[in-house]
Amino acid sequence: MLDISVSLMLVVAVVFLVLLILLNSWLYQPLMAFMDERDKSIRKDLESVSADSSEIEELKAKAEEVIAEAKSEAAALRAKTVEESKLLAMSKIEAKKEELEEAYKAFLDSLKKEEEELRSELISQMPLFKESLKAKFSQI
Repeated sequence: MLDISVSLMLVVAVVFLVLLILLNSWLYQPLMAFMDERDKSIRKDLESVSADSSEIEELKAKAEEVIAEAKSEAAALRAKTVEESKLLAMSKIEAKKEELEEAYKAFLDSLKKEEEELRSELISQMPLFKESLKAKFSQI
């Protein structure tokens, strides 16, 4: 029925072994070398990423520190500017108050002078008023 041929079996075994050797040297070893290289590259990239992430964290912390410092400087500058503006406004207000007080004193002085002039004018015209009153009373 089935004839087993030893020579054919040996040829198949030799072809199989040659095929294994050729596949190993032409396909499997280059493929394994490529996979090892790829693994090394991935590890290297992961290490680089972790190093970069720590650098990024450091730079981020420095940036936040610089921003906080800039905010504090801005707040100090703003407070200083507000204080200077308040002082300038107060000095202008004081100057204006003094100017208005001087104007008010001048106005009061001129008002007193007018009052004295009016009083002296009225006193000087008092005899005329008396005569005109006597004349009016005499007509009544």
